[in-house]
Amino acid sequence: MSTDSEIVGILLAGGRGERAKPITLESADYIRSKALIPLVGRRLVEWVLESCREQGIRRFYVVTHGLENRNQIKLLLGHGERYGVRITYSRSRFDRYNVGSAGATLHNLEQWDLQGRALVLPVDSLFDFDLASMARTHEEQGAVVTVASVARTAADIARKYGVMRTDESGLVRGFVEKPAEGELRELFPQTAQDPAATLPTNAGMYLVDCARLRLLAREPELFRRSHQRLDVGGDLLPHLVEQGHPVATHTIGRLGDMGNVPDYLDTVRLVLNGAYEQMNRLTDRPEDGSGRLWIHESSLRTKDDATGTTLAQKIEEGSVVIGPGVRIGEDVEIGRGVRLEHADIGDGAEVREGSTVVRSTVGESAVVGRYADISDSYVGPMAEVCSERARPIRLERYSAIGDGAVLWPGSRLCGVTVYPRLRVPALTGLPARTELRSAEDILRWV
Repeated sequence: MSTDSEIVGILLAGGRGERAKPITLESADYIRSKALIPLVGRRLVEWVLESCREQGIRRFYVVTHGLENRNQIKLLLGHGERYGVRITYSRSRFDRYNVGSAGATLHNLEQWDLQGRALVLPVDSLFDFDLASMARTHEEQGAVVTVASVARTAADIARKYGVMRTDESGLVRGFVEKPAEGELRELFPQTAQDPAATLPTNAGMYLVDCARLRLLAREPELFRRSHQRLDVGGDLLPHLVEQGHPVATHTIGRLGDMGNVPDYLDTVRLVLNGAYEQMNRLTDRPEDGSGRLWIHESSLRTKDDATGTTLAQKIEEGSVVIGPGVRIGEDVEIGRGVRLEHADIGDGAEVREGSTVVRSTVGESAVVGRYADISDSYVGPMAEVCSERARPIRLERYSAIGDGAVLWPGSRLCGVTVYPRLRVPALTGLPARTELRSAEDILRWV
């Protein structure tokens, strides 16, 4: 049972990472939990856990769904011993309710007998927030639920984010789901007068009063709906507002959505550039504070197989150029003539002679061949980009190469997704958003 003074964490980890493929795929038919998405040297759920622990949360409750999802997360986190926290997992018999964020929350609040306050948040997003400040807003407003919000302009919101209508005190009076820009100007005239004006959008993180929410969930209408698919943002919050229950908003610093490849890469870039204050506190201090550069000492000592020189020697002589916002993990091999900028290079990866990696992520033990040109793209763990000087590979515009996939020399891919473990011959001219899921897909373009 939680106490009135304690804030516990409820991590919603039951969803499937469909939109984030191939990052969430180990093979074409095996999807990993969104909680296990790799991010700057750790799994996303670890960063979520650490950011909450740093702000005083010591007890966590994880809502999972299904055998694989539950086992993957539990193998990583255990019961929290390694992190200095206590972790409890949802019962498998509640899996049938864990298909909507609100239904999952309401049923498990009862199961865990939570009475105080709980911070409810998904594991597929990165938040930059101040829990103490959010708790003060929650208390001052006497709210049943306080919604973490991100301030966005009308141009950013149009057809992408839901907007909350608030009164002068900050209480929510209504919701507008993904409005078009014209509708926004009509509903919020200030956005027509000032393009820089911002509106509160739902960030998907909530501070809830467990005892009051449990009581409300016993009302016949909400009880019936909680046994169907019931989401917090689309169903529960509008219901609470319509019934006159206080729902407050609290603006947080930033939200990084990992739901798709472009958002994932943009979030990695912002983290490496220092845009997330909380991540700045949780990560090791960069070697060059102004350049935002992290290089593991084992990688500085690693020699490339072509010249036999270490990365430290190549940096000193200027034959490798490493720009700002770069993290190089352990035992990484970097060849002569490589340029890295705003890039995350995973443990054991190889970036061969003459290659360029910009605003991109290269996974653990992946190989980037000679003279490859990679920008705004994702290369998964164990993938091989078999580039050659005479036939270089070019990846750009949010291309994504799944785990263990192999690209033959000469390909140019713009916004193309390659599923794990496929062997792809030299391809060019594929339309953006093409997905190569199987050998049959590849044959259509050969």
